Amino acid sequence: MIGIIRTKGVEAVFSRLTGSVTRAVLVMVLIAMPTVLLAEVRQDSQQLVALVALFAGLLTFAEYNAVYPGLVEFRDAPPFNRTRFLMLFLTVFCLSAIERGRTEPSTLTDLIRAVGAVIGYSMDFPYSPVRLATLMLPADASVALVANVRTAAGMAYLISLVSLGIFATLIGAGRWPHRDRPFNVWINLPTFDPTSGGDVVARLTRDSRVNIGLGFLLPFLVPAVVRIAGTGFVPMDVTSPQTLIWMMTAWAFLPASLFMRGIAMGRVADMIAERRAADRAAQEPRLSAV
Repeated sequence: MIGIIRTKGVEAVFSRLTGSVTRAVLVMVLIAMPTVLLAEVRQDSQQLVALVALFAGLLTFAEYNAVYPGLVEFRDAPPFNRTRFLMLFLTVFCLSAIERGRTEPSTLTDLIRAVGAVIGYSMDFPYSPVRLATLMLPADASVALVANVRTAAGMAYLISLVSLGIFATLIGAGRWPHRDRPFNVWINLPTFDPTSGGDVVARLTRDSRVNIGLGFLLPFLVPAVVRIAGTGFVPMDVTSPQTLIWMMTAWAFLPASLFMRGIAMGRVADMIAERRAADRAAQEPRLSAV
């Protein structure tokens, strides 16, 4: 029995180590992807991106290799973080492919660009997130630059909506979190203190609503904040491909990520409420017998 327990412990440590290394490599690939795919990137930019990718990879490795929780939420509740990472990866890849297609077009880049252009034009109506994204540009922006931003915004928004729909489907189908493994609130919500006061279910429900509200408002607030912040200062150079890629990625990813976090916290609150109801139902026959 001792030998079996030691073998399982070694397997768990090895599995956690390999998983941490894999995640770290994927994060480094994600950060370096625009620099690799784009044709003309300065050497100093390449060195800075390599340094940022290395730091992010080390941080990811340390977070997932640690036994105790750190900063990453829902670390032990797949596929929450996997869905978010896939959304981020696809967004960066598609926007990088669009920018690469301007200098080195191919069938794939033309297809991605066409899809983004169709979605961007179809969602370019008054007060829509795509229309507000184009309003971040300075007043003297060229027609080509406005079209580029509209295409990137359409593609990024499409990926975020599809990813959000996939996660909501997993929640509705009862496939998150998995029924065959316990859900540890301390590990999966390391920044949430259940002992700080108030009912846990009420606080989780409140935080869920706040995150969903912010996720809904953020695509509308970010362009306004950028436009106001640019008053009297040098506007952001969105003509740079890397600036455009990361700006549009953040604009689409952050609201969808907040939406997913809010849905997940609401699901955790429902699970705790269901567990409490089941415990009360199990205790009622004992109390009646007494």
